[in-house]
Amino acid sequence: MSKYADFEGLRTQALTLRREGLSRRQIRDRLHVDNNDILNRLLQGEPPPEWTKRPNAKDDLRDRARELRLQGLTYDQIQAELGCSKSSISLWVRDLPKVDHRSPSEQGRDAAMKRWAHERPLREAQRHATVSAAADEVGPLTDRELFLLGVALYWAEGSKSKPYRRDESVVFINSDPGVIRVYLAWLRLLGIEHHRLGFRVMIHESADVAGAEQYWADFVGIERSRLRKTTLKKHNPKTVRKNTGTDYRGCLIIRISAACALYRRIEGTWCGIVGAVDSTTGAHCPV
Repeated sequence: MSKYADFEGLRTQALTLRREGLSRRQIRDRLHVDNNDILNRLLQGEPPPEWTKRPNAKDDLRDRARELRLQGLTYDQIQAELGCSKSSISLWVRDLPKVDHRSPSEQGRDAAMKRWAHERPLREAQRHATVSAAADEVGPLTDRELFLLGVALYWAEGSKSKPYRRDESVVFINSDPGVIRVYLAWLRLLGIEHHRLGFRVMIHESADVAGAEQYWADFVGIERSRLRKTTLKKHNPKTVRKNTGTDYRGCLIIRISAACALYRRIEGTWCGIVGAVDSTTGAHCPV
């Protein structure tokens, strides 16, 4: 190690030679440094001259891989084109933007779904606020208001006698518990005794029939055994039904016994409503 005693002087010579453009081998031979660790220390921090740098054999591949990636090719496609490994491709192109391989229709659909995911809570909040405000505006109903409301509700959803088939029965059918609740309140206003009401469920045969029967029996406050025989609707396998799931309970049919007079009162009141709305034209309700 005695020949390396003047390390700083030797380093100065090595750096001078390096800056003159000599290679490591040339510096080693000129200074007679046969220890690579010592040579590394002597040249530490000094970049090699350009002529000593060997070209990277993969430079062209890397450049081509980046071009292909920018054109939208996948790693598999670039690998098939260039014959290099995916790990190398990933290293070369990792700083480039990710390629979107979705079709234009898929991109549009996904963008719409993303936008809708953001807007849905806002729209739902607006909807809830509007519905709540409208509900608050109603307030208590007078007997007259409930009476007219019930008549209109029945005329929209109840059975009606036809000129070619006189049947003055009072039969009401609906699947909405809220509608059923209003209708029952209307019957109570009219003084219809509960024992005059007959209840029957109508539902698709593929649904939970027993569950639906129990739900409607509980809803109107009777034992399930008091329900009349359920009407089952045949299931058409070619039809795609939307009314499925645990919330589907079919419809409840409510029939009132000895209701001829009630039916005529409903019909007459409805004619009166129509006449009041259109009184200026002299229209009348045909009976």
